[in-house]
Amino acid sequence: MSKLTKNQKLASGKIENGKAYSLKEASALVKEITFAKFDASVDVDVRLGVDPRKSNQMVRGVVTLPHGTGKVTRVLALCTPDKEAEAKDAGADYVGLDEYIDKIKSGWTDIDIIITMPSIMGKIGALGRILGPRGLMPNPKSGTVTNDIGKAVKEVKQGKIDFKVDKTGIVHSSVGKVSFTPDQIQENTKEFILTLTKLKPSAAKGTYLKSIYLSSTMSPGIKVDPKTFED
Repeated sequence: MSKLTKNQKLASGKIENGKAYSLKEASALVKEITFAKFDASVDVDVRLGVDPRKSNQMVRGVVTLPHGTGKVTRVLALCTPDKEAEAKDAGADYVGLDEYIDKIKSGWTDIDIIITMPSIMGKIGALGRILGPRGLMPNPKSGTVTNDIGKAVKEVKQGKIDFKVDKTGIVHSSVGKVSFTPDQIQENTKEFILTLTKLKPSAAKGTYLKSIYLSSTMSPGIKVDPKTFED
């Protein structure tokens, strides 16, 4: 077993064993226990009381964080010529159609999200084997397949993210950066958790928010009291 570094010991020493912190406390503490020399991401991991193997207990949704994610999101808008100006004005990094479809077929995936239109999905379907494994395939449920291209691009640029419970029942998401203030981290995390709570499947029985942990890229996890968010 590898030894803890000096900073890891300092970080662990600030977390009280077995304690479930309030979100306000955790949002301040995550900054104190981060010693990375870069602006680390602040992440939240939520274990849900659902069985993702059952379709009626799948949890998936979108949320717009009040203070954004702190990340630069590279957006490709695949749209018809009449929508190109709208996409560019909204802040899309790449705008076009056939030329970008050909680039993707050649292996180009230097983007974070693709927004497109329902009428174009027929062309994009052939890219499934490339985009699917990278989580780049547009999906109406996440708002990335829409005729309102401008609005979709703006929302993504302002901090809209989509999330999905994994096969172990955990939802993971970035909710900001360590450079954010404690209040910004708290407000982003609260918005994310409340959105998750609203998406509780009717088929899910028992405790829904089983555990919540807040951490930064290289920090230990801070246990957050789920009762903070439950009715």
